[in-house]
Amino acid sequence: MFLKVHSPVRALAFAGLALTLSGCSIKRMAINSLGDALASGSSSTFARDNDPELVRDATPFALKTIEALIDESPRHQGLLYAAASGFTQYGFAFVQQEADFIEGQDLDRATQMRQRAKNLYLRGADYGLRGIEVDIPGFRDKLLNDADGALARTTKKHVPLLYWTAASWALALAIDVNDSELAIRQTAIEKMMQRALVLDETYELGSIHDFFITWEAAHASAGGSVAKAREHFARATQLAAGRRAAPYVGMAEAVSISENNRKEFESLLKEALAVDVNKAPEQRLANIISQRRARWLLSRIDDLFVD
Repeated sequence: MFLKVHSPVRALAFAGLALTLSGCSIKRMAINSLGDALASGSSSTFARDNDPELVRDATPFALKTIEALIDESPRHQGLLYAAASGFTQYGFAFVQQEADFIEGQDLDRATQMRQRAKNLYLRGADYGLRGIEVDIPGFRDKLLNDADGALARTTKKHVPLLYWTAASWALALAIDVNDSELAIRQTAIEKMMQRALVLDETYELGSIHDFFITWEAAHASAGGSVAKAREHFARATQLAAGRRAAPYVGMAEAVSISENNRKEFESLLKEALAVDVNKAPEQRLANIISQRRARWLLSRIDDLFVD
């Protein structure tokens, strides 16, 4: 999934007009209409693109425009969702993943990029929480003290915001496991994703199950399990029905490496590469990015496994 918006050129041109309007009510109406368009995702222009570099270069301007619109309409849930998902996706696809790719050649640069990715994730999480608080005031504070109570008020409508907020925190924690503030949010992260799963497990063709593939494997010594990770993988691939490469990459990286299962690792990544990126146009960019990671992982296979 990546930045599902209506035509970026049309939307951003509209944004420029909206921000320069002088009448408060007209300006607010224009901004809210644009926010609705950005949140609906019916066109998915960026997500359908086949050129990751083009999207990478265009995304920062789009995100800053969204932030400018949020300044004008701070409680617009659609804009807050667009910011939460956008900063998180940009941080992973074009900052953290690039850091992974260059680490062997430039460790200092990779470290700097990961810190930047963490900051982007935290920014995304903040927007996600703000989006939920539009409907549930005080959600942020209650989440850390009584996660079950806070989440009980969420509905299927909140699944996208729950997903991206939890994903943002989880990605930030994976970068900096020594961050104590993030560490104490682990229960909240897991419960938010569990709630999202209960409310709509089909969200984005099973993407919530992708999260649990990695989460369960990473927490095998603290209540998680590889067996549960495999169950989530099975369900993710069932829901995706050959339209998404991410479950195969996640399973290979989270489980096959930890079990030193080279044969499974190679097989899973080949399955990821076999996904037709044109089969589900709304998943095209995400699949291209996942396949890029699959190729990189395969190129490192001799370093990742001990015979």
